[in-house]
Order: sequence, then structure tokens, then C-alpha cells
Amino acid sequence: MSNQSAIIVKDIYKSFKLPHDQHSGLKQMIVGFANRKRGYETQSVLNDISFEIKKGEFYGIVGRNGSGKSTLLKILAGIYTPDKGSVQINGSLTPFIELGVGFNPELTGRENVFLNGALLGFGHKEMEAMYEDIVSFAELDRFMDQKLKNYSSGMQVRLAFSIAIQSQADILIFDEVLAVGDEKFQEKCFDFFAEIRKKSNKTIVLVTHDMNMVKKFCTRLLVLKDSRKIYEGGIDDGTNIYHALNNSDPYDNFDTYEPQYLESVSLNHSSNTVKQGSAMEFSIRLKNTEGVGGIGLAIFKNQNEYCYGDNTFNHKKSVHSSNTFTIDHNILLPGKYFCKVGVFGKSDTNVLEFFENTLQFTIEGSSNIHGIIDLSGKWR
Repeated sequence: MSNQSAIIVKDIYKSFKLPHDQHSGLKQMIVGFANRKRGYETQSVLNDISFEIKKGEFYGIVGRNGSGKSTLLKILAGIYTPDKGSVQINGSLTPFIELGVGFNPELTGRENVFLNGALLGFGHKEMEAMYEDIVSFAELDRFMDQKLKNYSSGMQVRLAFSIAIQSQADILIFDEVLAVGDEKFQEKCFDFFAEIRKKSNKTIVLVTHDMNMVKKFCTRLLVLKDSRKIYEGGIDDGTNIYHALNNSDPYDNFDTYEPQYLESVSLNHSSNTVKQGSAMEFSIRLKNTEGVGGIGLAIFKNQNEYCYGDNTFNHKKSVHSSNTFTIDHNILLPGKYFCKVGVFGKSDTNVLEFFENTLQFTIEGSSNIHGIIDLSGKWR
């Protein structure tokens, strides 16, 4: 095993046996014994999956529901054993696949902190030293002497996550851990992930449906479809593939992904830095125009602040292999911006391909105004 590798997965297969006969009770089972259909059906969950995660990587795994993501994490965590293939783990690993497993609803929040900490391998004195930090992060200090059964699901997730992040393991595995937390707590969790990326050499494996989270933290992405790996690599291409899987019927049957329509998106300037107030010209080239009825371009600031969008349908323009979109006078405030591009069929609701972060550019200038655009207001 390479000393630089945290996880090496090679040629793993996993299937489950689904019995054909199911009975609701002993009597029904005995009565139907002579006539019941024997045997089982084999369901393939993972089929020939291989990948390698380097130490210190923040590695994302995405795919539609039922694609095999959670089963794969459970194999990494040692909960399941693959039918074939091998998994090598270099370092200690802690899975946070189901936060709160081991909680006792009849115990208080405080008692559950020590119980859950013991399951993570911490001694009582270690948990005493961590206790105040855990309670502070969870923001539950007024509730720690109440029984856990009186907590809301969100409160339980906050407490479980606050305990989990105390883990000293080299590798942390998360499966949709923020799906229940409120917006404020999610921001704290994002700060935790950002801190790990900056100051820690921990390896993070994350399963999520949140592409903003993927783009913000992940260094590489694995995309699964129908138990198979269809992509492993950079974030931009990976998120494009994920959107194609979820939004575009033409991709329901693909096994490997190559853009069918979009060739390139560029800014027709000497560099990708544009002065505030100047003109901007975008070039969108297509490799295939068959069945394409329109294209659209949207501009975002910091990847998730929607600034502006337009498409050829609005201007009743036909689509060609080479297309230009011009903004005569941009009023964007200084900062970093990103383009998203859609290729459409007969209408702007018929998505053929969708691409995030196809182009990054910077608006340069000096401004004390806050926000996204400069409306040139005046005080009188």
C-alpha cells in the first residue's frame, strides 16, 4: 500500500439476497409451506468499484438514491463485507453514517454524551475535558439535564455531530449528516469542515446530494449510477454529470459521460479579469446542435449568489455552433464570479445538458458599496 493513500478500493462487488417468499406469521408460513415459491433474487448493489483516496483529501461520493453510495460507505466502515475485491485502510477510521446510534432516549443529554463518547473510544476523563466544548458547539446547555426523548430530531443531530467531531481518527466518513440540522447549525458544521481543510491532515469521505457543499469542500468526486462507477475526477465535471443524471432523460442509460453538446465557454478578453463598468463578451461553442433549441448563461457570485441569467429564447435567436452573448455595460461589483450554462431542447424547461462553473472570472475595481451590483444611487 502506498504511504500516501488513506483508502484503496479495488474491484469490489456487493449483492444482497432478496427472498421470494415472505410470510406475516407462523400459521401462514406453515399453511403455505407446500405451495410457496422457494428461492431468492440477487440484487447487485455495487459492481466492480475501484478508487483510491489520498491522505488529506476531502473526497465526495454522489449519485441518485439507490446507486450504492451508503452501501459503499458501510463497506469502507467495515459494517459490510464485499462479495469480491479488497478494501485497504491506512490509519484509524471513524464512520458517522447514522449519527446518534447508541443514544438512549431514557438518559439525559449529559449521560448520552458520555455514553456516545465511550462508543467512540474515549475514556471518562477525556469526555469530561471535552464536555463543555461539545455542549457549546451543540448550543444545548439549557437542555443537557433533560431526557433525550424530549429532544427534537434537530437537537439530537446537533448533539450527535458535536460529539462525533471530537474523534481523533485519521479518516472520517459522513453520510448526509447535515440533512436534518437547521441553517444556523449547518453553517457551524461548514466552518468545522473548512477548519479541517485548512489545518488538519484528516481524510474526509462525504456522501451528499448538496452540490454546493461538494464544490465548497471536496477535492475530487466519485459518481455512481446503478451500482457502477461512471466518473471519478475533478469537481466541475463531476457536478455536471450529477446534474445530467438528475435533470436529463438522454443520460439515463449512459455508463460513461462525455458532453454531447457543449464544447467550450470563454470570455473574449485578454484575461479573465474585467474592469467594472466595461463591456463583456462571452463565447459559447457547441460540438453538436442537433435537437438544440436554445442555450442560456447565468452568472453567480461566490458560486451560489445568483446575479443574472438570460437565454436565446428571450431574444428569439437561433442556436449555432458558435454563439456570442454580450453585456455592453456590466454593473457587477468587484469580486469573483462563475458562469453556469444550460443547453436546451424545445424550451428552457427541457434541459439537454447543464454545466456548473464552466468559467470563472474576476471583476476588478474599487468600491465601498456592498452587494452584487452597483445601482449608482445618490444621497441628496
